[in-house]
Amino acid sequence: MGGRAINVLNVAEKPSVAKSVANILSRSHGLRVRDGRSRYNKIFEFNYAIRGQLCHMIVTSVTGHLMELEFEERYRKWHSCDPADLYHAPVHKFVPEDKKDIKRTLEEEARSCQWLVLWLDCDREGENIAFEVVEVCTAVNRHLSIKRARFSALIDREIHDAIQNLVEPNNLFADAVDARQEIDLRIGASFTRFQTMLMKDAFIIESASDDRNLVLSYGPCQFPTLGFVVERFWEIQAHEPEEFWSINCSHKSDEGIANFSWMRGHLFDYTCAVVIYEMCIQEPTATVTKVRQQEKLKYPPPPLNTIELEKRASRYFRMSSEHTMKVAEELYQAGFISYPRTETDCFSSRTDLHAIVQEQQGHPEWGSYAQRLLDPGTGLWRNPSNGGHDDKAHPPIHPTKFSTGESRWSQDHRKLYELVVRHFLACVSQPAVGAETIVEIDIFGELFSASGRVILVKNYLDVYHYESWGGSVIPTYTVGQQFIPTSLTLDSGVTRPPPLLSEADLLTCMDKEGIGTDATMHDHIKKLLDRFYATKDANTRFTPTNLGEALVLGYDDMGYKLWKPYLRAVMERDMKAVSDGTKSKVEVLATSLQQMKACFLDARLNKVKLLEAMAIFFERSNRSGGDELHAAGEIVRRCGLCQESDMVLKQNRQDGNFMVGCLGYPQCRNVVWLPRSVSEAAVTTTTCNFCTPGPVYLIQFKFRQLEIPPNYNVNHIGCIGGCDNILIQLTEICGTGPRIPARGRGPAAPPRNTHQSNTRQGVCMYCQETSHSSNDCPSQVMGSRNSQRHGINLHSGESSISCCICGTPCILRTANTSNNRGRKFYSCQLQECNFFVWEDSLNNGTGRTRSNSIPASSTSRSSGRGRGSRNGPQAATRTFVSATGDPISGRCFVCGDPSHFANVCPSR
Repeated sequence: MGGRAINVLNVAEKPSVAKSVANILSRSHGLRVRDGRSRYNKIFEFNYAIRGQLCHMIVTSVTGHLMELEFEERYRKWHSCDPADLYHAPVHKFVPEDKKDIKRTLEEEARSCQWLVLWLDCDREGENIAFEVVEVCTAVNRHLSIKRARFSALIDREIHDAIQNLVEPNNLFADAVDARQEIDLRIGASFTRFQTMLMKDAFIIESASDDRNLVLSYGPCQFPTLGFVVERFWEIQAHEPEEFWSINCSHKSDEGIANFSWMRGHLFDYTCAVVIYEMCIQEPTATVTKVRQQEKLKYPPPPLNTIELEKRASRYFRMSSEHTMKVAEELYQAGFISYPRTETDCFSSRTDLHAIVQEQQGHPEWGSYAQRLLDPGTGLWRNPSNGGHDDKAHPPIHPTKFSTGESRWSQDHRKLYELVVRHFLACVSQPAVGAETIVEIDIFGELFSASGRVILVKNYLDVYHYESWGGSVIPTYTVGQQFIPTSLTLDSGVTRPPPLLSEADLLTCMDKEGIGTDATMHDHIKKLLDRFYATKDANTRFTPTNLGEALVLGYDDMGYKLWKPYLRAVMERDMKAVSDGTKSKVEVLATSLQQMKACFLDARLNKVKLLEAMAIFFERSNRSGGDELHAAGEIVRRCGLCQESDMVLKQNRQDGNFMVGCLGYPQCRNVVWLPRSVSEAAVTTTTCNFCTPGPVYLIQFKFRQLEIPPNYNVNHIGCIGGCDNILIQLTEICGTGPRIPARGRGPAAPPRNTHQSNTRQGVCMYCQETSHSSNDCPSQVMGSRNSQRHGINLHSGESSISCCICGTPCILRTANTSNNRGRKFYSCQLQECNFFVWEDSLNNGTGRTRSNSIPASSTSRSSGRGRGSRNGPQAATRTFVSATGDPISGRCFVCGDPSHFANVCPSR
């Protein structure tokens, strides 16, 4: 040892871990303790040598995550934005107020140090916390040398080995957690806001909390976990008991009794079962046809990982998974067991298993078994099996320190420590050996069988008393032997549904489908109970509450399997791929969020399914009054005509067309008909920034692909207040209202003036009259009638009409584009004239001809809301599409002017 001592800042994940590390490394010699900025996070100082380098060690801690991920301030309030915006809203990590003192301690200590050694838990979550610590410390001292200590137990051997073999921190592990945090934040916040605002005030929801503070939370892992519970509950409800019949036979002798089971199992046809039974009764002599004796082995369990620890504690002690992990964490921090959050169920060849057993020889209950294990003469030792899982971070859970029970331990601490020890001793033991006898008999052609088992050598079952391997002993039989049964009965029974899921069953389902990780599964289960989505009985079996079942039913009725595990399982695999380095964080974020945003938008369009499902279980709330419709997302704006009622999004039951109509009907007949091409529409919580009087809520539209021009998006968030050029264009192109228009219906299209109030919604853009819409303007209808006359081309004999622009005959042609293949149209033959019209639009029931120029998407449509530009100059960059689908750029096809579309051309 030589040279000048360097200052080393050591940071652990919890204060108890920091204390253990400091005590072990200092051996309690020269250890000084002082307070940090946070009174809970002490600072320990001592001297130590790392590979010959004298170090002044400063050991402190954080308390779990130092930072939180959150949206920027303007997106945090629930009504501040459309929940769909949360899929791309800016997010950032910050140190919350209650962690600021810890941050100050790290900054003050890091300034005078040369090394930073990270003692965070060696899993993905711990690695992510490590990089949070690195970010804080390097911000005040960018010259710090960053080191990582890897350990699996707070025992001398592990801690000294970790400090002498420091490694680099794993950035890929941290990236995987960052991806999970961002995905969960965006998905959880959007769906939670949506379903809470939709249903909280619309229904009287009984829950464990005050319903005024009720949050109907959604979590990407929590919801599939609820799905397992609800699906099993539905299986039980759907089960219809069915009666069956079976023949049972027993034979009693001096050696005992044998119960023979019918090898048909059972029959559901009573008549058939009776016929067979009566034949057996008439000829009841039983003949032994087969006697099979064989040695059977019952193997010990593989080494213990987190999921198995939770499942076995639930089965053996009825401890919840959350409580199991709390107790296990405390045993780990006290140094009695290895790190309890591990996927690994196989020991490394480097692990000294005999040393672990040796520590247990003095225990009054299992010490003698440990001694037998270590005695080569007993032949009891067996290298543990390989469970097939290895997270490359921690070994399986095993005892790290001998104890006969500490005075501070609760009964649960004693039970869990004992389970870990007995499980370890079992997994390094020989399997139990038994002898099994199977006897088959024949009664009038019907076969029956009986089996018996005796345990020859218990081996691991001597120490692992949680498992049994009993069996009845049957009399001795020989092939060809005959006897008359002691009893031969025809018994009835009924089929039974599967049981409710126990906590062990639920953990098995989650593990199988990849929902959550070994470190988080118990949290997802706890949230189901905390949110009152499910309840758990004394036998640890789960039943969904009305609220949990209603949510799953609503999403199921939509056709979306958000409650199924598939989507989340894919995300979990992607996040593991990030930690393995086969996928990037950016790639996984983009894929997952794009997929879930599409689900969210579709769920919102189909929100009526959620409302219908809730209505099955809960009463409608009267306290919300008119707010209930708003909570359901129905109100669009206040009526500008009567100034008394709200205008609500509705769908015509006869033809399926959408409209926004006044609730004051029939006294007020104010209505805005939406384009016929709308297949789905839903009101969002976002308001328009331009239209007055406000608020005017934006509507999420979904258009039928084949009924709109190809350059328009089928999904569009628009405003009916008059500022949305995209909606105006599609209204002009596709038409509005019923298939047979009714005169005097009221306003049908929104005006172009973005600053006009709702009172001008009914003004025709052509003649400025209020008695009809621009689509029904008589001047346009008559103009189109007079401008296009049907005729026959005398030279070719083909049908033709006169061009309304240049008068040239336009012959009938057939479109060959993918969207309009086979559709007939007329187009002008002159190259300088781009007039065309669809044949089926000349007489489409309205008596008017509609020009079918198709405005393509403009730069204004690519803005966040999708509303059109309010300024004229951008029109020069727009494109029109001809009937054949070919683009015609830069000008109105009627007059050639680039400042407007053909449907509002003054020369039309």
